[in-house]
Amino acid sequence: MSGWKDRAGSPFAREKQPALASRGMVVTNHPVASAAGAEMLLGGGNAIDAAIAALFTLTVVEPMMVGPLGGGMAHIRLADGRHLVLDGISTAPAAARPGMYRTVSDTLPDYQETEGLENKVGVLAMGVPGALAGWCKALAGHGTLPLDEVLRPAIRAAAEGFRVTPYLTGAIHDAAGDLARDPGLAATFLPDGAPPAPGTLLRQPALAESLRLIAEEGPSALYGGALGRALAAHMAASGGLITLADLEAYRVAEREPVVGHYRGHEVLSPPPPSSSGVHVTQMLNLLEAYDIAALGSGSAATIHLLAEALKMAFADRGAATADPAFIRVPVDLLTSKDYAATRRALLREDLAQDWTAGIPPGEILAESANTTHVTVADAAGNIVASTQTINSLFGARFSVPGTGLIANNYMYNFDPHPGRALSVAPGKRVFTSMAPTIVRKDGKALFALGLPGGLRIFGSAMQAVINLIDHGMELQDAVEAPRIWTQGHMLELEPTVSPEVDSRLAALGHRVQRVKHIGGGMGAVRFHANGMIEGAACWRADGTPVGISGGLARPDVRFNPDVVLRR
Repeated sequence: MSGWKDRAGSPFAREKQPALASRGMVVTNHPVASAAGAEMLLGGGNAIDAAIAALFTLTVVEPMMVGPLGGGMAHIRLADGRHLVLDGISTAPAAARPGMYRTVSDTLPDYQETEGLENKVGVLAMGVPGALAGWCKALAGHGTLPLDEVLRPAIRAAAEGFRVTPYLTGAIHDAAGDLARDPGLAATFLPDGAPPAPGTLLRQPALAESLRLIAEEGPSALYGGALGRALAAHMAASGGLITLADLEAYRVAEREPVVGHYRGHEVLSPPPPSSSGVHVTQMLNLLEAYDIAALGSGSAATIHLLAEALKMAFADRGAATADPAFIRVPVDLLTSKDYAATRRALLREDLAQDWTAGIPPGEILAESANTTHVTVADAAGNIVASTQTINSLFGARFSVPGTGLIANNYMYNFDPHPGRALSVAPGKRVFTSMAPTIVRKDGKALFALGLPGGLRIFGSAMQAVINLIDHGMELQDAVEAPRIWTQGHMLELEPTVSPEVDSRLAALGHRVQRVKHIGGGMGAVRFHANGMIEGAACWRADGTPVGISGGLARPDVRFNPDVVLRR
């Protein structure tokens, strides 16, 4: 199948092809990282081993997106059918205070900006990192291989180098002004004062040494050890807030996913402080009453309903996307079918509307789109869908001297104004839109997916679920299909949405804006009834599925040179 064709909506040409395998599948946003995960599966490891190897390798080959000093969510389905979410999201340091930033404006679009960009660039923008703790907890609890073995591909890529892609060159170019001000980042990513050209072999020896230390000492290398001491010393010398005590106090939170029900399927995504579990469920509940399949993929009628569902979700998002340890989040109400029915009664199929929250709102804030995602499955039934980030492109745009590790700027996700639901507080987790999603039916996993993209993540994940369930798309088409997005202002449409819908949507009252892409590279796996596993990655990143088939020899096969076959 060369691409999705639906006379009711928007036909599009497929740009990549899926992979099909019997023993395992690794999908990441870089081919070297996918190869690292596949290396673990080939060596006898499981999906958790493969996912963690891929994430450590992405630290090297996608350094602008992810690293041990970041944070993220891992949604794991174990071979016995249990689901868990490991929340390794960053937290505010103990010395952080609600009024620590000088804000620029009380209104959009500058609501989240601060003087000197202190919540976005530099040491005051960094939250206490949770990524390394989360990765090591997943591996120790559910992997089968030792940490030093899982780290080998990442260490190799850092020490021996990898070939720069155009995607990485472009990212370095976009951040070059800030990267040039940090000696470590400038030396690595701006050799001779310019980004390395595509195809250049990029080595990161300092990062290789840090990864070797992690391989030897485990997470304690950061949470109390030499890497942590280096970070704390840099903070103390530069006016930052993170201390060694902050690092030692960090804990990964283990949570239960939110389980939504849509047309006989169960849709499982992370709970707060992630938006996805609550709002993907909320939107699907709202849309379930409409015959989306009959309306057609990419049609004006379908886009209108998707847009209204997105706007409703964002109207409620400020009340639901917060650290549940600090804010009471009405998960049961927002995910109920009754609440969806109440909101649906207000929806008009012939008119775009502005929506207010159905419950008392907090605030809707911006969120960085620069993230990464891995989706991995093995033949035993283990699945990992994990979204990880250092938040903005190259995070806070400084490195810890001598380590090659890039700091996150997760503090930007907090409300810089005091006295609000999402304001800074000591130890508070930042909110996120991460949506590592697994869908099952009759207890069996059908597919798993996720993507980067900031505020656009959970809406894009929801659209992929609809592509697969309502429109019956093949996996590759479902991840590549044109996306739409709105939170109540402009209605963004990707280029492959049919131009014929613009005037129809405008007639309904939507303000249409064409954008190059919505969200980032989606990675997905699908499980076929015959036991085969399919993997797909979309055109929005360097995504690459790598499948494992074949296997070991039959147990009774032995080589005996004394046995001679005779005719």
